[in-house]
Amino acid sequence: MPREDFIAVDKFSFFYGEKQALHDIDMAIPQQEVTALIGPSGCGKSTLLRNMNRMNDLIEGVRHRGDIRLNGKSLYDPRIEVISLRKRVGMVFQKYNPFAKTVYENVIFSLRVAGRNKKKELDEVVERSLRSAALWDEVKDRLHDSAFGLSGGQQQRLCIARAIANQPEILLMDEPCAALDPTATLKIESLIRDLKSQFTIVIVTHNMEQASRCSDRTAFLYMGRLVEYGPTKQLFENPSEEDTEAYISGRFS
Repeated sequence: MPREDFIAVDKFSFFYGEKQALHDIDMAIPQQEVTALIGPSGCGKSTLLRNMNRMNDLIEGVRHRGDIRLNGKSLYDPRIEVISLRKRVGMVFQKYNPFAKTVYENVIFSLRVAGRNKKKELDEVVERSLRSAALWDEVKDRLHDSAFGLSGGQQQRLCIARAIANQPEILLMDEPCAALDPTATLKIESLIRDLKSQFTIVIVTHNMEQASRCSDRTAFLYMGRLVEYGPTKQLFENPSEEDTEAYISGRFS
């Protein structure tokens, strides 16, 4: 059975130097569901997301209180190697960012870094990942062409294929459709719904319609605090907090 607290955020606070960005966040993110983080700019959505694979560790002067656990184990356990953690937690960014390599080499980049170079395995990973990213049929005859020859939407799906090539447990997506046109956005949204059968997905989005279409649960953050969290349908149709209703209805942004 999928775990209801696969990612457990426990009284988590986060600081950039003296500035507190997150205040005592408590939430349990279920396995193999899509959880959306919504809220106005600067509310802490991306900060929370990036703590789920400890990307914020790369910033000087940061610190935290509380804990985030993955499958019951603290991400901040000193015995955890951050590189191995990031293999378990894939990430897709707002702006598609393929490497200056072929489509094929983009997908298997992480395997190359790990010293895995057997052609049969690499070929299988490329096909599996591109199929999972709903891109195989569009690029199977262009695997050895530059990734920059793809459209923006295709490049973003290529980045998703690259993120899932190592078969992580979690896929983090930071506004993955922000730079895409409406047609490409709908393809990514359809892909997200399909991928939740394989991965636990957490997505940051400013797009209310996207959150309502894609996610099983939604968390509304405001000024670094978790205002409301629950099933997406309930949160959008019958929010329990006035601030949530005001944000969803567009009365503040």
